[in-house]
Amino acid sequence: MDRMNFLSFLLLCLTSVAIGNKANKHKPWIETEYQGIVMENDNTVLLNPPLFALDKDAPLHYAGEICGFRVHNGPSGSSSVQFEAVVLDRSTGEGLVRSKEPLDCESQREHSFTIQAYDCGEGPDGVNSKKSHKATVHVRVNDVNEFSPVFVERRYEASVPEGRLFDRIVRVEALDADCSPQYSQICFYDIITPNVPFAIDNDGNIKNTEPLDSKRQRVHTFWVTAFDCGKNRAQADAQVVVTVKPSCKPGWIGWTKRVEYTPGSGSIPLFPSLHLETCEETVWNIQATVELQTGHIGKGCDRDSYSDRSVRRLCGAVRGEVDLLPPPSPAANWTSALPTLPSSDSSLIFSFNGSNHVAVVPDSVVSALSGDHFTLQLWMRRGGANIQPATTQTRGNRKEEETIVCSTVRNDDSFSHYSLSVHGCRLSLFYWPDVSAARPVKFLWKLEQVCDSEWHHLSLSVQFPSVTLYVDGVTFDPALIHDNGAIPNPAPRQRMFIGACWEPEEKQKEILNNTIPEVKYVGSYHGLLSGVTVRPGSVEPHSVVECLYACREGLDFGDLETLGSGMKVHVNPSQSVLVLEGDDIESFNRAVQQVTYRNSLRFATPGVRPLKLTTSLRCFNEESCLSLKQLEGYLVVLQPDAPQISLSGVGPHLARPAPEFEGPRGVPLFPELRIVCSLSHAVNTAAQGMEGGALMSDAVAHTLDGCEVQPLGEELNPEREELLVDMDVVRERGLEIINTTAYIAITGAESISVYEDVLRSVRYRLAKGSARFERRFRLSCSEMNGRYTSNELTLEVNFLHSLDSLYHPSHLLASQQQFLHPSHHAGELSGHTLPNPHRNSGD
Repeated sequence: MDRMNFLSFLLLCLTSVAIGNKANKHKPWIETEYQGIVMENDNTVLLNPPLFALDKDAPLHYAGEICGFRVHNGPSGSSSVQFEAVVLDRSTGEGLVRSKEPLDCESQREHSFTIQAYDCGEGPDGVNSKKSHKATVHVRVNDVNEFSPVFVERRYEASVPEGRLFDRIVRVEALDADCSPQYSQICFYDIITPNVPFAIDNDGNIKNTEPLDSKRQRVHTFWVTAFDCGKNRAQADAQVVVTVKPSCKPGWIGWTKRVEYTPGSGSIPLFPSLHLETCEETVWNIQATVELQTGHIGKGCDRDSYSDRSVRRLCGAVRGEVDLLPPPSPAANWTSALPTLPSSDSSLIFSFNGSNHVAVVPDSVVSALSGDHFTLQLWMRRGGANIQPATTQTRGNRKEEETIVCSTVRNDDSFSHYSLSVHGCRLSLFYWPDVSAARPVKFLWKLEQVCDSEWHHLSLSVQFPSVTLYVDGVTFDPALIHDNGAIPNPAPRQRMFIGACWEPEEKQKEILNNTIPEVKYVGSYHGLLSGVTVRPGSVEPHSVVECLYACREGLDFGDLETLGSGMKVHVNPSQSVLVLEGDDIESFNRAVQQVTYRNSLRFATPGVRPLKLTTSLRCFNEESCLSLKQLEGYLVVLQPDAPQISLSGVGPHLARPAPEFEGPRGVPLFPELRIVCSLSHAVNTAAQGMEGGALMSDAVAHTLDGCEVQPLGEELNPEREELLVDMDVVRERGLEIINTTAYIAITGAESISVYEDVLRSVRYRLAKGSARFERRFRLSCSEMNGRYTSNELTLEVNFLHSLDSLYHPSHLLASQQQFLHPSHHAGELSGHTLPNPHRNSGD
């Protein structure tokens, strides 16, 4: 009975337990977030907090136990594949997270996923098991220093100028493939080559520790290494090569201070090897100004050395000009009181002192200048003979106008008046078309050329009311034209002054009564004048004006077609200033080397021409932009080979019967004259196996500008003898002739053949009964306004007399009184045979 009761009680207890296990009332519980760490190349994740799952059904079997953890995808959806979670203790709910395979920090350093715990349910089969909420797990892979630094470049190169210390010459760089800052950062670099004058900092910047010398060592080569913060050394060291450049001085390289020019060479480059060094400074604009100073050569530069009248002929100017300042002579004596200065171009320069130096042109000359159409041309230089270029402060400090030309001329039944004046830097033409009716007009120009104390050529063409001014061949329009209002009318009297004007007469009745008051000068000119001419009628064409002014020397550019892109060239009208502008240094250097000097004169004026080169640079960094000093040098024009003008084919004796000289045409003195011009120059005979040097003469075509025939001894007696010239030939060629008892001068630039024709036409004629035994003449020629002269050809003219006429009593008496001298004998006519009056006495 008792046994049965116990079994019944045990069965009841077991049934109660079985019924209780099936009651799984609670879900497991875990933390909401975990932070995990796993070492690279390992798989166990250390979580914080540790992974524990709790269940309130504990200590019930199954229902209070944790059977496992499930890993779900994280935000990226891929991390859960790499991890798993296992239960270490079902009763305590302790778990472990681990990776399925070792992790690589360099591939992925951080992982995120979710984890969920579940209990064992109501029995061994896990029926009715419950799940916890999902917790987020963040796993960071801790780096292992498995990689060594690697340099970006195996070789680093740099160039530096010598003699300086630099904060950084070159920067080397190494990279580390490790993922963590601890192992991926380069902690320091090191130069492993000993005893080099360089240092390296932790950022890889290499600098020199002492100034480098290219002469001592041009190239420095050394090795550097790198260490990461885990003290791993670089896998391979890097080589550094530093080239030391000679010290760089920005400026022009290859400047030659002296440049020689041989006349007749045409154009020569001034700077054949010149180039600009900027020492790697980046520039975006370069401008160079080349200045050739020729102001001391003649009238501003080398020009044709012929007379102004000859130059006008060569330039094709219309004839008919009147020289207002001619060389002093008996026929032109109004310039005799003016001081003159020598000129390298052989022209006559007159000096005006701003006081009493005035030229009064005679009425006979002024009367040919009527009309309101005329061209006035002149060379002008303000100031005295020994002047310096005017400064800005001193220019134009004279308060009074200075008159260059002042003129009143008759035009049929009226008078017109004009005056050309300078005042400061202004040039003015005061024109009065009719002094008795019309009101005056003033044409005004503001010109720098008027006050720079340099020579300038002015050409004023008046076709009233139109006025055209050319200064150095360039046209200038009037800056101001205005009516001067009511001012005293000039007296209706024809006259012209050079260098001043006259004071207006207050009383016209004195002129009407032919009582001329004393003239007072006003507005006296202070400076130099030359070549002052007026040509009435139609004005000169522009091409003629340019030719009259044209310099035969100047700056030029070799070949514009080779000018680089972006380059500009500008040359001023006188070709004394050339400006180059560009943005590329290489193109600029090529352009500078093509700047040339040209001189088209065969007999260029020798001497020194100063040269200046001014350079302006513009850089992107204006504060550090280079500033180059002005370069100065000089061009030397060498002495040209002097031409040799040879006169031949005449004399030394010319014997003709006296009656031929007494004929209407006389006897030609130089019928077989030959003129030859040649240049003698040195030749190199060494190549021909000859010792020493030799001179070679080349016949060249020249232009003569004057020849003179002069009787030697006493002057010609116009009552008994004269020299005749074919005036048709002279006029046809536009030559000028002066025929006096002392000489015949033929002037004007013309070819040798023309002068030969004219001189061959020169004849000597005697009056009846004026023959003497002899007469001597001298012939000479010149070119370049007398700069080069020929040999002097002397001709002795002998008059052959018949014995009957020689011993005729009346003829003998006249001959003894006029021409025969006691020392004259028949032997003086050596070389000529005279008839013997006694040839039959011995028969």
